Amino acid sequence: MAIQPFNICQGPATLRWAPFGATEPADSAVTTAPNSAVWTDVGGTADGTSILMEVDLTYTDLAMDQLIDQAGARLTKRMVQITAALEEATLANLNLATNQLNTISVQSNYTTLDPLTGLASSQPTYTALIIDGWAPTLSTGSSARRRIILRKTISQAKVALEYEKSKPNLFNCTFTSYYISSGIAPYHLVDQTA
Repeated sequence: MAIQPFNICQGPATLRWAPFGATEPADSAVTTAPNSAVWTDVGGTADGTSILMEVDLTYTDLAMDQLIDQAGARLTKRMVQITAALEEATLANLNLATNQLNTISVQSNYTTLDPLTGLASSQPTYTALIIDGWAPTLSTGSSARRRIILRKTISQAKVALEYEKSKPNLFNCTFTSYYISSGIAPYHLVDQTA
């Protein structure tokens, strides 16, 4: 197979979130930002870091006492995760990082955030995520877009509010994707092709 330089993807992406079950943008709208009334842009992410999607597949070997070789394997686990270092240290991003387990109160000249306590705090709110990044370049030489949608995620973040002269405050988040139903895939990818 000949090398295809146009298939190389590189560049930053935009991360957006919405409540689980939010209306997804049409596949044909891959080059258009999703509805901002539904999908919230988290803003900037840390320089030198990526918005990373990983699909980790675990196969379990099938073995028999009568064979020295493995007879095959079956997929027994799939873990899909998105990691991002949110650099815009807003209370809204802190709420996203902690799965909306807070109450935010907006006043005329200040905003407060208080964590939920009691039984409700053990029931996190699932979110959907969109990563808008770059797809392989079109045959015309024009850039193309790729959209990744994760439909049901929970953030597993260790949030630190750290203040230092030479470092920005970051919310390092790992969003894990979860099963929805046999008819709805946990994630969906769309590449622009024209």
